[in-house]
Amino acid sequence: MKMSCFAGGLLATALCLANPACAKDTGQAAASARSKETAVGMALERAMMPGEGQKRLEAMIGTFDVAIRTWVDPAKPPIESSATSVSVWVLDKRYIQMMLAGKLDGEAFSGIGYIGFDNVTKLYEATWMDTGSTGMTWYKGGFDASGKSATMKASVPDTLTGKPAPLELRMNISADGGHVTELWGKGLGNKMFKMMELRYTRSK
Repeated sequence: MKMSCFAGGLLATALCLANPACAKDTGQAAASARSKETAVGMALERAMMPGEGQKRLEAMIGTFDVAIRTWVDPAKPPIESSATSVSVWVLDKRYIQMMLAGKLDGEAFSGIGYIGFDNVTKLYEATWMDTGSTGMTWYKGGFDASGKSATMKASVPDTLTGKPAPLELRMNISADGGHVTELWGKGLGNKMFKMMELRYTRSK
């Protein structure tokens, strides 16, 4: 019985190979599989390789003096302070690491963040953490048509209620790499206002 089944299988294979239509179908299936494999490989390469989206951030690389203004109440004058920020490429120019250290309202303050471009979603993504909180903030957004201004949005838990509260990171980059970052949120009210402004001036 086993020999009969084996012989039958060989006969079916031989008949298929001898039949032009069957051979054509087999060849088309193999070609389709190779095409899909190639498409997957190309998609993976596009997803992983730095490109124009990352190059748009190049001006942010360097060392900067940072003038900081913070508003607790939009009706009152801001608290002014200063810091130094160092931004470098990491992971083969896929992301920028930003390290900031200075004083905020007379107290030592430091933070670290990352920004990059997702080739798949076509969105810029950023994360930030600092000594003023134990939470990490995640932003997503994009640049306008000029390529110089970006708006990125996030949601964070309200300090008092724990409920989600919106945040906006608005950034403008000049040709020399100087940039202004604004943090907008609702604070204690329901209306969005500028909570913080960081003005970066290149020193190196």
